[in-house]
Amino acid sequence: MAADDKKAVNTANSENENKYMLEIKELDVQFVSADETVYAVNGMDMTIEHGRTLGLVGETGAGKTTTALSILNLVPKPQGRITYGEINVDGKSVLNMSARELHAMRGEQVAMIFQDPMTALNPITPVGNQIAEGIRIHRKVGKAEAFEQAKAMMEMVGIPGSRATEYPHQFSGGMKQRVVIAIALACSPHLLIADEPTTALDVTIQAQVLKLIQKLRAEHGMSMLMITHDLGIVAEVCDDVSIMYAGRIVEHGTLEDIFDKMRHPYTKGLFDSLPNIDDRRSELKPIKGLMPDPTNLPSGCAFHPRCDYARPECAEMIPEVKWFSDTHCVRCHLYNDTDENML
Repeated sequence: MAADDKKAVNTANSENENKYMLEIKELDVQFVSADETVYAVNGMDMTIEHGRTLGLVGETGAGKTTTALSILNLVPKPQGRITYGEINVDGKSVLNMSARELHAMRGEQVAMIFQDPMTALNPITPVGNQIAEGIRIHRKVGKAEAFEQAKAMMEMVGIPGSRATEYPHQFSGGMKQRVVIAIALACSPHLLIADEPTTALDVTIQAQVLKLIQKLRAEHGMSMLMITHDLGIVAEVCDDVSIMYAGRIVEHGTLEDIFDKMRHPYTKGLFDSLPNIDDRRSELKPIKGLMPDPTNLPSGCAFHPRCDYARPECAEMIPEVKWFSDTHCVRCHLYNDTDENML
């Protein structure tokens, strides 16, 4: 083979290997104690392409935050264990990284906006110093230069740089969240994980924070994993959507696939439980029952005890992935023999 041909093949292979900013394959995460085992993530598959935003949607306890912590290899030890699977960030295996490589990756290549800004910040350290810490680690600059860059980051997220010497208790909830965003974006990461970034904020501040995240993501060309239970947020900021139940992705597709062509009964239940603004007299249709106990998950499809469409095989076998297009797939026995929408 000619040298140019070899170069072309290698380039193609490289592009293929790094097609995804994030790729998770068959991930299992458990929390083990003397008395019981919590099966938090079970056979998780997920991909995020470069420059796209994926919304990870599910009820509390579905395993969304555990998935996020797994990406950074920060599952709390010794109880937390990644027992199986692969996590690749831009083609590199996170689970095979050394401590030094993980330290370099966190903050610079992958950064996270944590769920609660009230507890994400150190109460006894000025916010400017907290932003500057990551800059000093990854940019190898002096203390004074890092602090100046931290002030510039504060300005970028709408906080006067003059407040860099103040402490977290001197900021409102919305301002604290902006500080957390500044910390996450200080080193221009390639992948941003936003874990329920607006949960503790009122509606007006939620809208401001979401607009800010969208603006900064676009400016920096980042990929993003938006973890939420709010379908309104998904509609506003996401390109693709994964629906998670009991530690497993049950449906995945583009925003249009999920909102206009939903296939899984759980996805339908999430949408049916939303208020209908066109018919204010219509009653909500909550999903019956509760999320299963992660220490004692149901056999077969974990959703079958709550599902109006359950069949005998649903209690016996975990459904295989069924693809309806290049972008849309579902795990549901309803579609074993047909492509038609059974809902």
